[in-house]
Amino acid sequence: MLKYFINKVCGKFIFAPRIMICIPSKVTEVEKKAVIDAASQAGARRVYLIEEPIAAAIGAGIDISKACGNMVVDIGGGTTDIAVIALGGSVVSSSLKVAGDKFDEAIVKYIKKKHNLAIGERTAEDLKINIGCVYPKIQDTDMQIRGRDLTSGLPKTVTVKSSEMLEALIEPAMMIVDAVHSVLEKTPPELAADISDRGIYMTGGGCLLDGLDKLLQEKTGINVMIAQDSVSCVALGTGKALDNLDALDGKVRR
Repeated sequence: MLKYFINKVCGKFIFAPRIMICIPSKVTEVEKKAVIDAASQAGARRVYLIEEPIAAAIGAGIDISKACGNMVVDIGGGTTDIAVIALGGSVVSSSLKVAGDKFDEAIVKYIKKKHNLAIGERTAEDLKINIGCVYPKIQDTDMQIRGRDLTSGLPKTVTVKSSEMLEALIEPAMMIVDAVHSVLEKTPPELAADISDRGIYMTGGGCLLDGLDKLLQEKTGINVMIAQDSVSCVALGTGKALDNLDALDGKVRR
């Protein structure tokens, strides 16, 4: 896949390109080496690694070079990365495998248990995007879905309410909130004070789940902001980081 994208972007290049790859904040040295080896074999001249929260912060327009603390919560498809960033580097960080995919899994399990209906991941994602929420809505909304009745084995249509989605999604959402709380507990007092003043930045497609910012704000007591163009923050930040390697000297790994 890496080879395909390299060829797609560079075409028939004379020189092998430099590549920067985002990695979760808590990957092991073995996993880092595996990523570098895979990219090198795919045709990269030099490979750089950058932690996803740092890339997300750069993409969100945060000046990470200052001494003040910034907290970034990046909720992607497979992992949620949480980091307190100061002086261009990660001071305290955490990574957990609870993100968009886990939300979809939770919906599939809930619909199976509550309505005795088997649905696919695509239907679960449609539910998550259209009526999914993790904070009570003022007005309950609903959506019709089709799936396979587990009793008869025949196709069946049911109506699902947003209040049911709240019930299905609150558990994985609280796991993310607890992880943020844990990182805040480990944060040095001066940086924690900065975060209290500046707020928490959320990036990634998973942060667009309705009410997640409100839930996090209620549980932490800190203002929570969703970054502009949150879905693309990590990609944009990675590109900017590759263009400014000198400024990030020591913050990216060869």
